[in-house]
Amino acid sequence: MEFDVLVIGAGPGGYVSAIRCAQLGFSTALVEKDPTLGGTCLNVGCIPSKALLDSSEHYYNATHAFAEHGIEVEAPKINWAQMMARKKQVVDTTCSGIDFLMNKNKVTVLKGLGSFVDAHTVKVSGAEEHTVKAKHIVVATGSTPIELPFAKFDGERIISSTEALSLPEVPKRLIVIGGGVIGLELGSVYTRLGAEVTVVEFADSILATMDGSIGKEMQRVLRKTGMSFHLGTKVEGVKRHGDVVKVKATDKKGNAVEIEGDYCLVAVGRKANTAGLNYEAAGITADERGRLNVNDHLQTSQPHIYAIGDVVRGAMLAHKAEEEGVDVAEQIAGQKPHMDYNLIPGIVYTWPEAASVGQTEEQLKASGRGYKVGNFPMRALGRSRASGDTDGFVKVLADASTDEVLGAHIVGARAADLIMELAVAMEYRASAEDVARICHGHPTYTEAIKEAALDATAKRAIHM
Repeated sequence: MEFDVLVIGAGPGGYVSAIRCAQLGFSTALVEKDPTLGGTCLNVGCIPSKALLDSSEHYYNATHAFAEHGIEVEAPKINWAQMMARKKQVVDTTCSGIDFLMNKNKVTVLKGLGSFVDAHTVKVSGAEEHTVKAKHIVVATGSTPIELPFAKFDGERIISSTEALSLPEVPKRLIVIGGGVIGLELGSVYTRLGAEVTVVEFADSILATMDGSIGKEMQRVLRKTGMSFHLGTKVEGVKRHGDVVKVKATDKKGNAVEIEGDYCLVAVGRKANTAGLNYEAAGITADERGRLNVNDHLQTSQPHIYAIGDVVRGAMLAHKAEEEGVDVAEQIAGQKPHMDYNLIPGIVYTWPEAASVGQTEEQLKASGRGYKVGNFPMRALGRSRASGDTDGFVKVLADASTDEVLGAHIVGARAADLIMELAVAMEYRASAEDVARICHGHPTYTEAIKEAALDATAKRAIHM
């Protein structure tokens, strides 16, 4: 079998790249080792986690917010089987949509593990075995959860995010090792469903890679829902004793910390997935963290072999992988695509949500660049008071001289959607005053963006 382009991996980066290649007129094949297309994101990541986040938020509101709205209901009960069934239906529908798109775009799908034979040949080992040659190859094999040497996954009590999405019950006590996006999102699901959730994080802040103000606010808000935290704490041992998991750790003062739970979710990050790829046979290399080495055009040491998404350097985000997938397809077609990695938003889908784009205040301080800060609290917003979503803020960072927006950070209702206004503004090198002078609808959450921009421009926010 011969194709113009062969894409290995059918996650968001891979399947999007395959579609774009097909749109550009290339004969295209997509290789996937798992039974369904969509990769981690659609099957055991972004989509199922958001389904559970929404379900748990409905339950939490029914038990904590309905009465305030004048809605009286009997004490709601969790039908765990139905919640899991709904999650599965969402996943199945989404994955079947990818099948439809492959057929629509005439992409040949080959099921099996793809491994390099040489720089232009890939063997696909599955129910049927295929040898495929291609002029161009895109590696999009994604990532897998990192396993701690002293906390091996058993798939039952010491678990990764994959198992955490399909537990047989709502835990009574859940220990989460890692205060990043995955740990907080899944911890939030089970906190809202009644579990006692304890987060253990080595750094001094949760969401340590985001702007410092986000970690502080999110910790405050999540504590209100019942989540507890051990920050600056190093985990040294995880042991299972039947249905009980015991975690031993040491805090930054040297004090011993011991925590017991019925489940322990290890969410300390993910690593590039190159298992079985046999990339060495193609003459390409990986770095010390196992990520494939690429240049600024996402080319490996073999110019016709590209690598994208979690298997290369950069943030492990589905939308980053998608953009890179389109980028390499257009490069193959001889076009000149554009990607600005500074403008890839980072999002946390707890409630309230958190979102960032551009530079953090810590990064600007470290670089020595002069900047201004504009802040506006969600509690000062009429729309937030109307919906009861008064936690959070909008923070805008602008250049001290030019007023150009350099970064934006939001905690609040619909932050995941709100951040895109500022991403667009930054793409067009807008100033804080440019954003502030746009008429924003009232009452909306977006007014907080206008007010924060006004505050950054000349400390002239209207409603603060």
